Amino acid sequence: MFGRLFLPYRSRRPKTFQIFKNLFCNKTTLPIEVKVQSFLQKLKQKDRRTLAKAITLVESSNPSDREISRRLLDQILKQQKQNQTQSSFRVGLSGPPGVGKSTFIETFGLHVLGSSTTESTESSRLAVLAVDPSSNRTGGSILADKTRMYHLSKDDRVYVRPSPSRGTLGGVTKTTNEAILLCEEAGFDIILIETVGVGQSEIAVSDMVDMFVLLVPPAGGDELQGIKKGIVELVDMIIVTKDDGDLKPAAKKAQYEYMSALKLLKPKSSFWNPAVIRCSSLDGSGVDSVWRKIKEYRKIMEENGEMQRNRASQRKIWMWKLIEEEFWHRLKNHPSIKSILSTLESRVEEGSLNPTIAAEEIIDVFRNGFKDFKHK
Repeated sequence: MFGRLFLPYRSRRPKTFQIFKNLFCNKTTLPIEVKVQSFLQKLKQKDRRTLAKAITLVESSNPSDREISRRLLDQILKQQKQNQTQSSFRVGLSGPPGVGKSTFIETFGLHVLGSSTTESTESSRLAVLAVDPSSNRTGGSILADKTRMYHLSKDDRVYVRPSPSRGTLGGVTKTTNEAILLCEEAGFDIILIETVGVGQSEIAVSDMVDMFVLLVPPAGGDELQGIKKGIVELVDMIIVTKDDGDLKPAAKKAQYEYMSALKLLKPKSSFWNPAVIRCSSLDGSGVDSVWRKIKEYRKIMEENGEMQRNRASQRKIWMWKLIEEEFWHRLKNHPSIKSILSTLESRVEEGSLNPTIAAEEIIDVFRNGFKDFKHK
């Protein structure tokens, strides 16, 4: 009578559960090319669910997923080359923690969507790629940026994707470039990339976008802070946030200080001098000025061919970054390297071997094809 209660849980699962598992959970062994074409077709139909799956695919470390994503991205790049169209615009947003990047994106995005509806027959579609820092101890991320974009993320014309940095330096993820291409293929014409927000070395996003925007808080430093080499000399626009309430005088002072500092730096482009604009994400003041300045920048860069040249250069930088990542992955995981790695690490830790010599020995193993190598 009570025997069924003591059966293993797996044997007590209802038949409906098994049916659901067979229909949705089992992986089908479709040819890779069929999967790629399915992704392409659904992305062209502007299916946001497929876009989410595609980005997850490129973020995966699974070999089969990597092969599918490689072929998918190859097809997208070939189509972009054939069409010779550049309808999208990529904007990188960086700044220190607490400056209000996510709140600004919420206000700015809603403004862009509203103005595009009144200015043109075809409304803009906005994609936000937010990078969240990962824990060095656990590897986890909170991924809370989307919660600060509550109203924006509910709009059908918007796609918000938070992703963990996974230890990647520069404020972005290893697959941000790939995610940008997928968003463009899904019909999003304005791509906003929000970086982690850690400091002046956060410049990797500048090699991925058409326009690099730095958000700074009021009373964030003096004029000397503004002329420090690094992130400031790469920006196309500086936005002083929180220009409201008691912070208005401080925001105005910060604007003048950064305007003065930029005069001492050589502009990144001969066609554009970086602007410094104050805005408030609470009352929306200055947001329209930011949007008008972004459109002005885009028009100038497109007319002079600067944007096309920058994207060509960025693809080359992307290639070399992939080479570095792949080289490191193969080096660290090769059996011959693994066989000597623990010994070298131990000797370095105890101080009997110079780290430089240990690194050279590892490279020699890799360079010589693991032949006739004698560990000293």
